Amino acid sequence: MIDLAFFLDILKLVIAGLVVFFAGWHVIREYLVQDSMKSDRAIKMANLTHTLPLKLQAYERITLFLERISPSNMLVRLHVAGLTAREMQNVILSDIRAEYQHNITQQIYVSDTSWNVVRKMKEETIGMVHNAVNGLPENASAIDLSKVILSHFANLQEDNPYEVALQIIKREVQQSL
Repeated sequence: MIDLAFFLDILKLVIAGLVVFFAGWHVIREYLVQDSMKSDRAIKMANLTHTLPLKLQAYERITLFLERISPSNMLVRLHVAGLTAREMQNVILSDIRAEYQHNITQQIYVSDTSWNVVRKMKEETIGMVHNAVNGLPENASAIDLSKVILSHFANLQEDNPYEVALQIIKREVQQSL
């Protein structure tokens, strides 16, 4: 028969081996977890150094877009003497759509909220121009159209939607820094 003392010696060695194994396993596991977290932070920092400039550039470009489609800026920039209201409408709508298309890729770098603000402002500006032209006689000039748009815009100054949109964008940029 197996000697009880021999069995106890083997049991002591097995228990000691298991204790050493689990202690080592715990230390190594903690080391690997810490190393993995350190690697993840390094990757995130590397990504941040590459994507942050792109994100900031995207916010700059959509801010510029909002400034460019603001009626007070847009009408001065696009004014051409001698155009009819309908011709000016076409110039304005073409410019807004071209600007939007030029900046459409920026949506991958900004939040859905910011991009929805940009899209909404584009649609509201186009709608404002359509409404202004529809309220004018057929022989109205570009200056008449500008006056109607600026008059409508002046009525919005307290709740200037372009300023509200820019505030949303600025707030988002501050949160992302």
